[in-house]
Amino acid sequence: MTDEFTKRRSEEYAMLKPRKLQVLGICLVLAVGGVWVGGYAQTRTPDVQYVPTPHNVVAEMLRLAGVTKDDVVYDLGCGDGRLVITAAERFGARGVGIDIDPQRIRESRANARKAGVTDRVQFRQQDLFEADIRDATVVTLYLLPRLNVQLRPKLLRDLQPGTRVVSHTFDMGEWRPDQTVRVKGPSREHSVYSWVIPANVEGVWRVNVPARTGARQYLLRLQQQYQDVRGTMRVDGQDTPLTNATLTGDHLRFTVTTGDQVTMSFDGRVKDQAMRGSMEAQGGAMTGRYDWTSQRQAASADSATQR
Repeated sequence: MTDEFTKRRSEEYAMLKPRKLQVLGICLVLAVGGVWVGGYAQTRTPDVQYVPTPHNVVAEMLRLAGVTKDDVVYDLGCGDGRLVITAAERFGARGVGIDIDPQRIRESRANARKAGVTDRVQFRQQDLFEADIRDATVVTLYLLPRLNVQLRPKLLRDLQPGTRVVSHTFDMGEWRPDQTVRVKGPSREHSVYSWVIPANVEGVWRVNVPARTGARQYLLRLQQQYQDVRGTMRVDGQDTPLTNATLTGDHLRFTVTTGDQVTMSFDGRVKDQAMRGSMEAQGGAMTGRYDWTSQRQAASADSATQR
């Protein structure tokens, strides 16, 4: 991430200097004393100082994530709780706010009571790097560049494919965002980045297509860097490069054009070591639509290059 973004957040801290000093004082007492608050021993200061996200940026983060009543929104570093509270108020979603600062947790719980959403949200005083986030369908962040990068392996490991991640101001380093939007704030323009957790498709897959002209088998080799996928498919003894390969969550699409100008467009879903979906063939005797299945070969079943 650029120094400019880090500078911007530093400027925001300066604008809230009195509050910052108060938080630092509280954190110092708790860190030195190892004080128990709400059943949790805070033994270190927060990774970032509290800077509230403008309400219109909160709204855009939730819009970009496509939050609905069926979602569970986790805000890592929840501050005053405004993001999960807004998700519950506007969309009926459930929410969990996580923050290591006991003052922020008390403030979040008080705000949830005022908003009347205590039945849909909860706040936990925890270290966001150690928190259990596996239930999340949406994760929101406003941290710092290095923290986003440190958190990246946990997100990819713990979250299910298709989970949406949205970050205010800071990206994820080499993991490029699926979308980036700019939001005009009171004092500056804000960046909001979003990602969809991709399934692990790296490896060798044996593909079966029960075509009318007889069952066909192909060998699919996939390489993966986060949501970016490339590879080849062996058709009639020839390894043909894939085109238009896209991976969104567990949804994989790609096209193969053989030497005899037959174009096969595959559309499928990934679940663990298996894939299945539909394939449309154009050209030659195979023209038509077929179901297809695939199994990952054992030698590559444990690959996880993106993690």
